Amino acid sequence: MPDSSTAPWPDGLRFAFGTLTVLPVEVTRWDREAARGGMLCAPLAGLVIGVCAAALGLLSLFLGAGPLLAAVASTAVPAVLTRGLHLDGLADTADGLGSGKPAEDALRIMKQSDIGPFGVITLVFVLFAQVAALAQAYGDSWARGAVAAVVSASAARLALTLAARAGVPAARPEGLGAAVAGVVPVGGAAVVALAVTGFAAAVGALLGPYGLVRAALAVVVAAVVAELLLRHCTRRFGGITGDVFGGLAETAATTALVVLSLGV
Repeated sequence: MPDSSTAPWPDGLRFAFGTLTVLPVEVTRWDREAARGGMLCAPLAGLVIGVCAAALGLLSLFLGAGPLLAAVASTAVPAVLTRGLHLDGLADTADGLGSGKPAEDALRIMKQSDIGPFGVITLVFVLFAQVAALAQAYGDSWARGAVAAVVSASAARLALTLAARAGVPAARPEGLGAAVAGVVPVGGAAVVALAVTGFAAAVGALLGPYGLVRAALAVVVAAVVAELLLRHCTRRFGGITGDVFGGLAETAATTALVVLSLGV
């Protein structure tokens, strides 16, 4: 029997990239030990997604596109590399919360394949906010836009690590939410949060002292906003679901991008 005190990093990496991206990674283990490693590695998947988003944005600028088109390109990459699952989760979470129904009915609404009015409105505003924030960053400089794309994608997956910490229950007995709910030790989640914040600060430092502070602050504020949403969803639904994880990721990414777009 595997030692539950250790995280299977090779299996964890496969779990993270196999479930959070479309990259051709075979997930060989679906037990909670592998899920713990996967959720601890989630920001690494975000880093890869962010680098790809920044690369396409910079390529767009190199080919003569303006900041707005570069922002659209960078925003499209995470959606493509996740099969739109996080955006779909955001929409379903918005429909569940907006319905005002009891937990059981709200969860049933979230499982439906269609998207309701709350989900559509939320998607429109979130995507507009992401594109506008990235356009502001790219308009300032190519470097600032690239930093924003990388840091926001990492912050988005950090929200998943924090949401999978011990003490946060699953709303359903099945699904991705149940598979990863409570698998991450609180101490491990804290270490990952510090690592992602430190990484963001180091990347932001390339833009100067203010860039360092702004990037670190973006991660912290994104984590706080995602935590507020997590607590609200836990109260409303009785726990977390795969859709809530998607909603948390998009909320954290958008928050980070807004913070990164502010200032000079």
